[in-house]
Amino acid sequence: MAEITFKNNPVTLLGTEVKVEEKAPDFKVLANDLSEVTLADTKGKVRLISVVPSIDTGVCDQQTRRFNEEASSLGNVEVLTVSVDLPFAQKRWCAAAGIENVQTLSDHRELSFGQAFGVAIEELRLLARSVFVIDSNDVVTYAEYVSEATNHPDYEAAIEAAKAAN
Repeated sequence: MAEITFKNNPVTLLGTEVKVEEKAPDFKVLANDLSEVTLADTKGKVRLISVVPSIDTGVCDQQTRRFNEEASSLGNVEVLTVSVDLPFAQKRWCAAAGIENVQTLSDHRELSFGQAFGVAIEELRLLARSVFVIDSNDVVTYAEYVSEATNHPDYEAAIEAAKAAN
């Protein structure tokens, strides 16, 4: 498992770490309208999945805005942001931030995504900052588990991976 810290304190990740070239695990999260979303709902597209601890905090805000800006240049790539924030909070934040190219998804109910991708932080019931690219055949082509949850991911590497998978 990836070793992750949150504000320099080690945390325990629940679930199984995903690796490049593995089939992406399925998950069940909630869209902003409370409908369920699974991996199969985006089948046939490349997915860039940006995972943040809480969307309305500094680094998470910047990460979501950055991928929102990049989304239009990625072609047939669906950009998803997953956090444990309530769907209502995500919807309100997106409206206030002018986010239109990223779909926010909530893992608050079951931590299904967090456990499937090995990013659920046991001590905090948050998700560890990470980025995944899944190709149109549901194969993981990029996985970054950010070692310190308050740091930024490698945006350029994730964007290049999404373009290469397209």
